[in-house]
Amino acid sequence: MTPFAEQSTADLQARKEKLLARYTAFQGKNLTLDMTRGKPSPEQLDLAMEMLTGDISREYRSHSGVDCRNYGGLDGINEAKKLFADYLEVADNEIIVGDSASLKMMHDTMMGALVYGFADSTQPWGKQDRIKFLCPSPGYDRHFAVCQYLGIEMITVAMGVEGPDMDAVEELAAADEDIKGIWCVPKYSNPTGVTYSDAVVERLAAMRTKANDFKIFCDNAYAVHHLSEKRDPLKNMLTASKDAGNPERTLLFGSTSKISFAGSGVAMMAASRKNIEFILSKIKYQTIGPNKLNQLRHVLFFKNLAGIEAHMKKHAKILKPKFDAVLDVLDKELAGSKIASWSKPNGGYFISIDTLPGCAQDVIKQAAAAGVKLTPAGATFPYGKDPENKNIRIAPSFPVAADVKTAMELVAICIQMVSIEKLLNRKSERIPRSLLRG
Repeated sequence: MTPFAEQSTADLQARKEKLLARYTAFQGKNLTLDMTRGKPSPEQLDLAMEMLTGDISREYRSHSGVDCRNYGGLDGINEAKKLFADYLEVADNEIIVGDSASLKMMHDTMMGALVYGFADSTQPWGKQDRIKFLCPSPGYDRHFAVCQYLGIEMITVAMGVEGPDMDAVEELAAADEDIKGIWCVPKYSNPTGVTYSDAVVERLAAMRTKANDFKIFCDNAYAVHHLSEKRDPLKNMLTASKDAGNPERTLLFGSTSKISFAGSGVAMMAASRKNIEFILSKIKYQTIGPNKLNQLRHVLFFKNLAGIEAHMKKHAKILKPKFDAVLDVLDKELAGSKIASWSKPNGGYFISIDTLPGCAQDVIKQAAAAGVKLTPAGATFPYGKDPENKNIRIAPSFPVAADVKTAMELVAICIQMVSIEKLLNRKSERIPRSLLRG
């Protein structure tokens, strides 16, 4: 395909007419497809139903004899700590296993920092006039929402093919004591699918920071969420921090939300033993313990890390055709056009599309008008503002593969239509006014 910018005005107009006819046909289909969130499909959720319907559902005593129906176990049952310590690649005494939502653990940890600080803090964060956080973008909108809700100023840092722009991260963190941390989704990042390189992990772990209690909020949400045998390796952030002499720097978070049940899984956080003890000393005033029955069901169902990995291969068989459908349509409709670029992740839940600057919002509006809902434009940036208005997050997990293909055909049409309109406007702006008057 000839790049759109190199095509004549007449050729672009002709293409626009054909695209409009296709778009009108889609409007006549009365589609109602929602691709706004990375939700597991019912078929994926069904994979773990044995927890609720089999013999596992009637068990209530752990291997060590704990009655999981009763109070106690502030940091989780030992069997769950062992299983999920292996999952996050940490020691058994460096983990807290909680209830279903890792986002809640991240929010509560951030709130605790404002009220109490951390084990290495000289004072609670909330006693400072300003608190700032570095936000690699495009990134996870709910991370940014936590900061905005708690009044923490966000600083956008560009995401590259190996992770965040570390030159910018290092410069900012070293110069400003108000910068207290950074959000990271280090593996199959939301939404770009990027996995941090060893060099990025090592620089994050070792870099000089003006704040003595700088924290990496490391949301390893997609640790085992591979789409095939082609898997991205990831260096452990907590281990790297210890090796760099900053053992209290990293806080690891994870969950089984996209492994077992999205609303009823198990969440966990890991950190240095010093941080874990400090955090537990505050949690004891919030709860007497998590849902140990649910933790036990997960342990009995998965048994070990190998069991989790085998289970995720079943997820991959469901997910990969949907990702393939997205990429196939984008390649067919847009390859060579130079009006968009997109990620081709080896795992995770999202595909990221960058349109020409200034196009994303109109693409999303046009798609919605024909029955396909996408994540709002700007959602992948702090304060919901994409400075170039070009990023679109695609979440193909929930619809069936055929519907994903249909939705993406519409999205590709919208990208072309909006891009052509922008290019035609640029061409008209370059025509001398005297010719227009003549």
